[in-house]
Amino acid sequence: MKKLLLLLAVLSAPLMNAQEDALVYFADKENVAVSIANPISIMTQAAIDRKTLHGTPIDERDVPVNEDYVTQVKNASGVTVLAKSKWLNTVYVRGSQTNIQNLANLSFVTEIEFMDDSLNFTPIAGNPEDKFGMETPVSNIVYNYGAALNQTTMLAVDYLHEEDYTGEGILVAVLDNGFPGVMTNPAFSHVINENRLLGTYDFVEREVNADGTGSHGLNTSSDIAGLLVGGPSFAGTAPNASFYLFVTEDGNSETPAEEAYWVEALERSDSLGVRVVNTSLSYRDFDNSSYDYTYADMDGQTALGSRGGNHAFDKGMIMVNSAGNNGNSGSFPWMGSPADSPGVLTIGAVDSNGDYVGFSAKGPTADGRVKPDVMAQGLSAAVIETNGSVGSSSGTSFSSPIMAGAVASLWQLRPEVPNHMIMQVVRESAHLYNTPNNNMGYGIPNFFDAFQLLQVLGTEEQLLKEQFAVYPNPVVDKVNISFPKNVTTANFRLYNVIGKELINTTVSSENNSVDVSQLTSGMYIASISSEGKTNSFKLIKQ
Repeated sequence: MKKLLLLLAVLSAPLMNAQEDALVYFADKENVAVSIANPISIMTQAAIDRKTLHGTPIDERDVPVNEDYVTQVKNASGVTVLAKSKWLNTVYVRGSQTNIQNLANLSFVTEIEFMDDSLNFTPIAGNPEDKFGMETPVSNIVYNYGAALNQTTMLAVDYLHEEDYTGEGILVAVLDNGFPGVMTNPAFSHVINENRLLGTYDFVEREVNADGTGSHGLNTSSDIAGLLVGGPSFAGTAPNASFYLFVTEDGNSETPAEEAYWVEALERSDSLGVRVVNTSLSYRDFDNSSYDYTYADMDGQTALGSRGGNHAFDKGMIMVNSAGNNGNSGSFPWMGSPADSPGVLTIGAVDSNGDYVGFSAKGPTADGRVKPDVMAQGLSAAVIETNGSVGSSSGTSFSSPIMAGAVASLWQLRPEVPNHMIMQVVRESAHLYNTPNNNMGYGIPNFFDAFQLLQVLGTEEQLLKEQFAVYPNPVVDKVNISFPKNVTTANFRLYNVIGKELINTTVSSENNSVDVSQLTSGMYIASISSEGKTNSFKLIKQ
């Protein structure tokens, strides 16, 4: 028996010393109240202005991780800190299972979550595949004028441009694998010369240089920002936006650490006031198969990237994300992380005729939500190459930035409208909105229709600031009164159709409901007045 125990100990030692990845959760943060009271100490004025405009709260999640905690983890034996997240209050670490588990002895560590799910049941005391292989440019042809015309007019983004909505004043972040030569590429010269490239950073290498490990990021960002005039011409969908370019993808490996870098870049983007984030990346399979996500994990709440996407949505940004290129996979045709997040606008691919392309990852999510959200051209999409010429590439990687630029240009019309309303307007403008399916979600948006919808929405939002409103209508038992800005009390009167007064009562913004359950079914007239403001409504009692 002693020999058997010794053999088991010898066999298990290499397993316990194998390199693992994990999230380490912290108990608290320092100076939370002081930081929230003085937000300029933890974010830019642009971020504060955006949050104020949309009513997005500045809360404990915005306060940085306790750096003393991070230092203690860094100093722990055999552990490397790769990334940190203020939203999750975690650090992402790599080390042996034993060394990571030993972090639980630190008083401020509350939980350790291994990326290999099987290890989380334990009590806590080569050359990677080219994921962009199918997206490698299929040609380096110098197109004639209008190379990007089809992918733009398919969405009616040209209408936005004609109306002078080209993304001006909108901050966009592109999170990808690299942007080599962006400073000298002629298609980005207008961004550089007008000082609209606001910053770059490589979260993998921890350096400002954003060349990264490939040119995929340069290609995708060109579909938003690119502009060539004369000769071969090209225009992205938001060429006058301002940009941050962040490297979060490590081309030398495929691990959940890249999701941690992505979340970190989202946090940086939020603190800088970014509105729109484009990510042409998808995560499901990893070099260590123990980390792989299953379809059940694609519920918008489980994957690390999806959790980060939900926080970013709650913070007021719009994350536009490619669905993925595994639609033809027999074993896993669904979208990966973070595209399954309910806070992410997930984009699938169609061809130049608007028909579904087989490689585009499908829905629904594991919890039954419609995904992808909407579609854009992803087969033979026009892109800018590293040498400044116009080429074509295929993949949902390109349908995503085409859509991201369109969203940025649309948001310029009504910057005061919050992210969830912008996303819904885009969905409602799509041609399959009433009959969504698993391949194309709500279909191809029409930004002419979205423009019209957003104009009406903006008018209604303004009216709500100036006038009373009643809801629900039709009503069953209680009618609620919405108060205009700076009004707290009002007189509510209800009349039948022959003018007899049935109800006369005082309501307030705190006590804004009136019981109408005793009324018979039919139509009534509600009149609400206060401080010279009077609104009348037809009210239907069911």
